[in-house]
Amino acid sequence: MESATTVKSDTQSWIKPFLADSDRFVYDQFTDPTRDSLMRGKFPPTFAWGVATAAYQIEGAWDEDGKGPSIWDVYSHKEGNVYQNHNGDVACDSYHKIDEDVKMLKELKVSHYRFSLSWARILPDGTVKTVNQSGLTYYRNLIDRLLEANIQPMVTLYHWDLPQALQDAGGWENDTTIVHFNNYADLCFRELGDKVKLWITFNEPYEFIREGYETGCLAPGLEHQGTTVYRVAHNVIKAHAKAWHTYSNTYRERQNGYVGITLVSNWPIPASDSKTDIEATERFLQFMLGWFAHPILVNGDYPEIMKQDVLRKSREQGLTSSRLPTFSKNEKTLTKGTADFLGLNYYTTRRVRHAASPALPAGYMEDQDLKYWHDQDWPTSGASWLRPVPWGFRKLLHWIKERYGNPPLYITENGYCDSGADADKERQLSDNDRVKYYISHISELLKACRLDGVDVRGYMAWSLMDNFEWSDGYSYRFGLYHVDFDDQNRPRTAKTSAKVYSRIIQDNGFPEME
Repeated sequence: MESATTVKSDTQSWIKPFLADSDRFVYDQFTDPTRDSLMRGKFPPTFAWGVATAAYQIEGAWDEDGKGPSIWDVYSHKEGNVYQNHNGDVACDSYHKIDEDVKMLKELKVSHYRFSLSWARILPDGTVKTVNQSGLTYYRNLIDRLLEANIQPMVTLYHWDLPQALQDAGGWENDTTIVHFNNYADLCFRELGDKVKLWITFNEPYEFIREGYETGCLAPGLEHQGTTVYRVAHNVIKAHAKAWHTYSNTYRERQNGYVGITLVSNWPIPASDSKTDIEATERFLQFMLGWFAHPILVNGDYPEIMKQDVLRKSREQGLTSSRLPTFSKNEKTLTKGTADFLGLNYYTTRRVRHAASPALPAGYMEDQDLKYWHDQDWPTSGASWLRPVPWGFRKLLHWIKERYGNPPLYITENGYCDSGADADKERQLSDNDRVKYYISHISELLKACRLDGVDVRGYMAWSLMDNFEWSDGYSYRFGLYHVDFDDQNRPRTAKTSAKVYSRIIQDNGFPEME
């Protein structure tokens, strides 16, 4: 495994090859001097620098040492669900490679490592009736190795891999899963919380709910258009709140940790200056981000726009009540304020316009009456859904500050993918496009921090290494480290982006040029 710490020491010399115009801009497409210029300066001294991964995407060992099957084990083993029938059975083999993973983290000089726990590795059937000590031992060993390296763990409890036994009983549609999740969280807090100070309950509920229960593109692969997404989200929000209270009431005083949730959002820009397109961008934000942020950060209830629009659509469909569930007065009280920090994942920006949808068929997207797309002039990546738009990142951060009272923020994912189909390893290692993505987005984050007053506490790059990218299998590569999936030893090699990111971490930003 090659070292990630060999970037030239002079700031100007290492960054210049990645800039488009006399050290001012990163992308030729974005050269507005008041918006797009690279910002020089440093983040606060306590700023957390890290990288992120997820259990199913890197661990492998899918049926070893007492682990139970998860919905992703079952989903990926069904032919046709994943690109070229790839699966996470071995993935990066991180279950057997703690030493190698920690070595990469040390090379990067990160202060934090965000990873997730496999619920089914700890509780094979999803319940506390059977606790798999081998699973707990794996995570204890990983956490101990991190702390020995002076790296703080940021632990996600749920990154999409529900135990299959719970799915068989109804999964997130079943209210009892709230109880099981709280029991699982309680166990993790009790067993690991003396060494973990940053907890995340759920990663991107918007994604795993919309794609898992309406489009069928993610596990468990259901297509219940316009109905199940709202019931599942309702249960996930209540599960988050319940786990937050469990920590706050039982563990906070002696463990001194923090519990948050990670949400994802694009930044929407109106397709025109028309009132209807501007209103459509607000709907876009509220249905994607506000769906979860508003109950947790504002008042324990869904955004008014969601409540009004889903009710209107439901009545047009002949229903007497809304497909969007309601929170009781007590549930609102229990949900409001249940985040010590907000984790935010940002990848891209969209153009949005108003577009009325027919009443039938019912659908989550149809409830919003809008269309969105990428501007074809924007930079590209290896995935059609990801176009780098760094200035959208800053605008989203400012919107969150203004809308939610400037909550403490951790950027828990931000990254760039290229194609795993490219067999040229050297080209994959010289990943200048990924470097541009990181430089431009971290620069916008610095502006949000220093110029806009956004309370951002840290940045976790996605991802430490190439891994299993859900239904896209290994066709996309997001890693700072290259992984050879054709080699059973899964060797890792630092890309150019690893070396540059390590330099940014050591500089704590972009120091002024001399």
